[in-house]
Amino acid sequence: MDVGFSLVEQTKIVTAASELARNTVIYGGGGEMRIERLNLGSKRIGLRLTFEDQGPGIPDVDLALRDGFTTGNGLGLGLNGARKLSHEFDIWSKPGEGTRITITRWK
Repeated sequence: MDVGFSLVEQTKIVTAASELARNTVIYGGGGEMRIERLNLGSKRIGLRLTFEDQGPGIPDVDLALRDGFTTGNGLGLGLNGARKLSHEFDIWSKPGEGTRITITRWK
């Protein structure tokens, strides 16, 4: 999917995607990732990635988004790091039902 991202932009979206994919597998027990190319005319193009699982969910999303928060042995950069690397970030999570995170990066 050629969007024309610079190397820096590519690195940001790949890093965010890697963090979210890791969380989907480790904490959500697996799931799926969808990618879509966005084209809002010739002035705005981008990528939207959605990660979704049916895992245990996140009991406190606000806490999970804080810098340095981790439930494992990591550095606590996952969710908040992905949010900082994205132009748009949306999270839905419900204990016992799973988690859906959508990130968008515009060119």
